[in-house]
Amino acid sequence: MRILLVGQAAFAEKVLEGLVAAGDQIAAVVCPPDRGDKPDPLKAAARARDLPVHQFTTLKGPEARGVFEAARADLGLLAYVTQIVPEALIAMPRLGTLCFHPSLLPRYRGGSAIPWQLIKGERRTGVTVFWTDAGIDTGPVLLQREADVGPDDTAGSLYYQTLFPLGVEACLAAVALVREGTAPRLPQDARAATYDPLLADEHAGLDWSRPARVLHDLVRGCDPTPGAHTTWRGRRLRLFEPRRTDAGAGGAAPGSVLAIGPDGMVVATGDGVVRAKRLRGDGPKAAAAEVAAALGITAGARLGT
Repeated sequence: MRILLVGQAAFAEKVLEGLVAAGDQIAAVVCPPDRGDKPDPLKAAARARDLPVHQFTTLKGPEARGVFEAARADLGLLAYVTQIVPEALIAMPRLGTLCFHPSLLPRYRGGSAIPWQLIKGERRTGVTVFWTDAGIDTGPVLLQREADVGPDDTAGSLYYQTLFPLGVEACLAAVALVREGTAPRLPQDARAATYDPLLADEHAGLDWSRPARVLHDLVRGCDPTPGAHTTWRGRRLRLFEPRRTDAGAGGAAPGSVLAIGPDGMVVATGDGVVRAKRLRGDGPKAAAAEVAAALGITAGARLGT
């Protein structure tokens, strides 16, 4: 099949490699402009194979439309796309356009699906490849793959260690079903649908009076970005790499620092403790003990006041 591949980063690069290995013809590759000095991995992989590459800051202009039209693709595939793709473009490939999404749709629609699954304490996750339509992650499902969520998984580790390889496999399996003419179109159950906003600092504040489980999930959902935050001496302090613990707070007030060491910083919550291995203040992210020493945080200090 002639495939128009739209995506970015290492995820789309691996999808491209799989499509080429399967014998598909890549009609064109579309990705965002490079960031910094290094080319996007998808762009580099496409150029290495002498494939046509097009980069746009937006897909809403006539230039992008011209590329989609000229591709004369049988199938479009959106593999890790953060730009808005107009409905007119996704309708151009002869068989339609598929899209990868890192949740088990219809739950967790939206651009921050991975963080919100952790913040809300999900123990099962997965990926979906669906047929795009005019809505946001609303199109018919082609296939899904499920996976477990580890108790200390962060948004970063869950993506790179679990959903990345699972998603690449799902994209290639979905294209194979289209190639064979056996790809289903299963309508999503709108009654089960959920949608969450893009995760931002306004969602990442730590209220130490809340339960330890809730705060642990918030820290891991906001890791690596934007970083769950509290305050110390009027400045923002961010916590990363949480480790689940059943230890009690021993009656300490919420926000009290109970210990700082090689295993991280332990902070009292409303019903237990939260432990974070790494912190970031005004400088770079580093081991909790290093950052705490630089900021003057010692056992007995009170965060968030």
